[in-house]
Amino acid sequence: MTTLPSPPAARRDPATIAAWAILALAIGGFGIGTTEFAMMGLLPNVAEGVGISIPEAGHVISAYALGVVVGAPVLVAIGAKMPRKVLALGLMVLFTLGNFSSVFAQDYTMLLVSRFIAGLPHGAYFGVAAVLAASLVAPTKRGHAIAMVMMGLAVANVLGVPLATYVGQQLGWRWLFVMVAAIGLVTIVAITFLVPAKKAHPDASIRGELSALRRGQVWLTLLVGVVGFGGFFAVYTYVANTMTDVAGFPSTFLPVIVGLYGLGMVAGSLVGGRMADWSVMGSIYAMMGFISVSLVIYAVSVHIQWMALIMIFVIGASGSMLVPSLQTRLLDVSPGAPTLASSLNHSALNMANALGAFAGGLVITWGWGYTAPALVGAVLAVLGLGIALFSGFLDKLKPRPTAHNEPHTVVPSRAAD
Repeated sequence: MTTLPSPPAARRDPATIAAWAILALAIGGFGIGTTEFAMMGLLPNVAEGVGISIPEAGHVISAYALGVVVGAPVLVAIGAKMPRKVLALGLMVLFTLGNFSSVFAQDYTMLLVSRFIAGLPHGAYFGVAAVLAASLVAPTKRGHAIAMVMMGLAVANVLGVPLATYVGQQLGWRWLFVMVAAIGLVTIVAITFLVPAKKAHPDASIRGELSALRRGQVWLTLLVGVVGFGGFFAVYTYVANTMTDVAGFPSTFLPVIVGLYGLGMVAGSLVGGRMADWSVMGSIYAMMGFISVSLVIYAVSVHIQWMALIMIFVIGASGSMLVPSLQTRLLDVSPGAPTLASSLNHSALNMANALGAFAGGLVITWGWGYTAPALVGAVLAVLGLGIALFSGFLDKLKPRPTAHNEPHTVVPSRAAD
């Protein structure tokens, strides 16, 4: 660990401590993003290796997503009394073991179980990491800190996924999970040495975390993610077919297209964090409208190759811009239970993945073509905007005691656990 900041002055500097801690947490996001998205490019290899059909191999991805949805509330509730650093470490250990077990899966059932286990800590980890990152910076910089944690997920789509896909194709699909398990081990070491250790909050409890589920604004924010973000996934799921069949790109050009999409996600994370610090609800309104317009432009112009390349970058950016604001909004509307609410955001996004893929596949089945999912996504984004506006309207009817840019009376103390 010779690269760690060793000078005493650096260790005492809060900004340096926060930067290194956020980097450590982002490495975990990089590993999670790699294992989640690289599987899509290795499905034929997995199907052949385990002796199953392509649709059955697709169920392996569904098993991971189901693990995300189930694991977020369950693991956060179980770890409610733990210091947040300890909980983050435990979740990363489970993630690493789940991926390592996938290396040795000899049949379909074993692979399904191992992928479900690997998915369990996904949402909980991002939720805990977001709360940890927010606790290390001023309240007015929470959005940026959360975006930097999520940057690991975005960078995975630019570097981790292409590399893991290539390695998996050349050396065998099991090497994907070897790589991810190694990233998990690096994350465990990084969190151990770089994230400050603090005692658990004395009032922390399972009941306290579950109290978030009684708040209507938490459910409305999650619904914005499920519905509004569905459009993002409606396009991403069918991007390969759209780019080859509609835009006319050769299949060999797809890695470049996916890379552009990933670069858009990186840019969107950077911008989205700043927007969340400017105005949480304002940025949600703006981004839902922007996503809707972008998807319509994509649908009508994707047959023009240069426009297709521009719009695939824009769509990747627009989706990532929304995530920091949704995450910050959940921290705002769940005082006393930030970790569970923040974790549930990733359950919501995985449900959005399922919704977008299902709705997009439905219109393709109806014969509407590969541009139709983008139009469906635009409608979903408009619906998400409507839900966000309703949530904001309720805020005005019953003003909350703490504003976004004021220090929180509850969240920072819990977030510092």
